[in-house]
This record gives sequence, C-alpha cells and structure tokens, in this order.
Amino acid sequence: MTAACAAGIDAGKVYLDVGIEPSGRRFRVRNAADDIGRLVERLRGAGVRRVILEAIGPYARAVVGALVTADFEVGLVNPRRIKGFREAEGKRAKTDRLDAGLIARFALRMTETPRPVPTADQQALKALATRRRQLVEMIAMEKTRLKQVADALLADSHRTAIAALAAERKRVEAEIAARLATDAALTRRYAILVSLPGLGPHVATTLIADLPELGSTDRRAIASLAGLAPHPTQSGISPGRNQIAGGRPCVRAALYMAGLVACRCDPRFRADYQAARASGKPAKVAIIAVARKLLVLANALVKHDSLYDPNHPSQQLDP
Repeated sequence: MTAACAAGIDAGKVYLDVGIEPSGRRFRVRNAADDIGRLVERLRGAGVRRVILEAIGPYARAVVGALVTADFEVGLVNPRRIKGFREAEGKRAKTDRLDAGLIARFALRMTETPRPVPTADQQALKALATRRRQLVEMIAMEKTRLKQVADALLADSHRTAIAALAAERKRVEAEIAARLATDAALTRRYAILVSLPGLGPHVATTLIADLPELGSTDRRAIASLAGLAPHPTQSGISPGRNQIAGGRPCVRAALYMAGLVACRCDPRFRADYQAARASGKPAKVAIIAVARKLLVLANALVKHDSLYDPNHPSQQLDP
C-alpha cells in the first residue's frame, strides 16, 4: 500500500529542500541540527509517515538519522529511479525545489517497502570497505606508472608512494577485521562466506558491507541486487538476448573474481565452467554464471546459518 501522506527531501550541503504530497507544500530548511529538529516536528504535524531521499552523497546522513530516531518510514532510493520517474512525468526542469516535489510524488506512488536505512555501524563498515577499494585502485595506478618511467628519481617516488599506500591499506584492513570481530553475527556471516570456494577475506568483507540483504531475500532478488541477474532484451521478431545490468558494481566485480578463482581451484565449479564453455558460452559469460551460482549458494547458507559442505544434498544448487 502507498503512504497517504509522503515527503521527499533533496539534501544539499547547506540546505534541505522538502516536498510534501498530496498537499503540494514545499519548503527549505538549513542542513543543521536545530533546523533538522524543527523539520521532523513539521513533518510529524503534517501527518507524514514515509520520507524518501536519493541514495547519494553524505549530506543526508544527519537528517536520515533524525528521521529514523523519530520513527518515520525512511527509504533511500537509487537516483536512476527518480530520474526515470521525472522522464515518465514528461518533466525537464530540474531544481532542488522541483526535485523535492518529484521525490515526494515518487514516495506517494511507490508500492514496495523502502530499502532499509543502514545503521551507523553498517555505514562505517561500508565506508572502510570503500576506502580499501580506493587504496587498492591507487596502488594499481602507481604500479602502472612505475612501469612507464625510466628516471631513477621518479621510479623511487612511485615506489615510496606504493609502500605508503600499501601500509595504509593494511591499517584499514586491520580496522575492518577489528570491527567484524566485535559483532558476533557479522563474525558468523564472515565465517560462512569464507567457507565457500573463491570467497577470500576481501570478497567476504565486500559482501558483508555492500550487500547487507544477503540471506534475507530470494535467489532472484539477490542476483539482481548484485548485478548478476540476466535480464531479457527482445522486441518484434528479433531473437533477443539476456544480459546482466545494473546492481552494485563493487559487489559484481568482487564476485566475478571469486567466480574466476572457483573455476580454477574447485572441481565442482570448474566442471560447471567447462560445461558452459562446451555449450558455446564465452569465457566471461561462463565465469559470470559461476559467480551467480556462488552468490545464490552464499545467500542460502547465510539464510540457514550453515557452512559450505560440497557433499551436502541441500547445497547442490543451480542458479
């Protein structure tokens, strides 16, 4: 069921633009603690129960926390969905005030339950995982630059940068491990994930931080969230094709590497890969199929709180 009265908030560094539907009211407040408190009271007085924001940037963190504490139904929505809703309405103009009204109309009409807002601990863990990926990417760039220089001084500069970045990466990884160790549920989830072929510590951490829905939804939904679900594209008399799209890029990349390792190191998944190749599938498609199978299996194991056992009949899953 849709909310009878919903609000949309366009969050900026200085201001929060708010729209309320179906009344059509619009107003702006400063993105500061005192003004956010008055905003919460104003929304409560207007009879608002559902509040939707775009899942982008850090500027909405304070207002989201205040709304969750005040027991509003708060959801973070992919900006692409808001953009698609604007196009469906035939609108072209875009301002913060207009966006707030657009998000409010979207909130009023969306039928599904909004995506849960991550807790403060989840946000911190995700931020650490993101920082680790950034450091890994910077190290890779510095190594590429090192290969392209001939001057000894420049080469030494790149090596120094690589060493400093590697040390910082280890520090971030140690903090991630420490935070996981303090949470019994996350520790158990981590143990389940690393029991799977191809899922090492970094892939498991990525799934914990960036795919918290793991174990709480069905196999098709989790594959779609990870960007590993094949979506059909067909029109008229064309045969059409299925291809993966959307999802969370960092999760998809991590699972692709896990699938690649499983294809090489685990007999069961190597057989699946070879069967796909024998049927004419390109190598990358076959690896993606293995990655999706790993994800579906991980989802089932987390749901049932079980470690991976290749000989257990219930774990003979096919995505």
